[in-house]
Amino acid sequence: MCPGGGIGRRAGFRYLWPRGRGSSSLLLGTIALSVITQFIPSGTVHLYRHDLPDGLSLGSVVAVDTETMGLNPHRDRLCLVQLSAGDGVAHLVQILPERMGGRGADCPNLKRLLQDPSVVKLMHFARFDLAILQHTFGILVAPVKCTKIAAKLTRTFTDRHGLKDLCRDLLGIELSKQQQTSDWGAPELSAEQLAYAASDVLHLHALWERLEALLRREGRLDLAEACFAFLPARARLDLLGYEDPDIFAH
Repeated sequence: MCPGGGIGRRAGFRYLWPRGRGSSSLLLGTIALSVITQFIPSGTVHLYRHDLPDGLSLGSVVAVDTETMGLNPHRDRLCLVQLSAGDGVAHLVQILPERMGGRGADCPNLKRLLQDPSVVKLMHFARFDLAILQHTFGILVAPVKCTKIAAKLTRTFTDRHGLKDLCRDLLGIELSKQQQTSDWGAPELSAEQLAYAASDVLHLHALWERLEALLRREGRLDLAEACFAFLPARARLDLLGYEDPDIFAH
């Protein structure tokens, strides 16, 4: 960090720390949000603590991803929610529990966006993200599109449907997954973690454009849309314990 503020360099990234101890306060009404801005080769990252700022509009299709302490929504807490309008800017919201000086699930602007029926939430492996968002915030996140499902419906010649594989094969972009298993529950996230988290949403719009074209070409767009519409219910089933055994299994 640069305690006095200014621009620093770390691991090949150029990042800006506002004046103070790595963050600044953005006063919005009666809510003070901590904001950090970081610049990476593929775009700009804004990190907010607790909630999105008032008045932020991300358009009608928003890429969404999450970072958690693990893969069990009942045990492992939500730590970060990443969003992007597909414009090269990632908006990250750090969710801190009250015992760590945070506000927990008290993030009205973020929840309003996630629930907005006029905004499509674009995700990769939406089944997990929807489950952790439902469990943490108690909300229904919809409508949604999932690039992993789209890939599985169209790229039947391969079993490689991870985000890293899709970005490489369809966009010619190499993603680093080095920070995937790092400690997302830390009160201060590193520059490398922020860059990794941002990369998970910065390319989803371009990826969906390519996958949607493949769905249309293969005549499976209607099937994909039916799958997407079912995803919130699938996530709820997972939370109720119907992941194993799967009620759709024999």
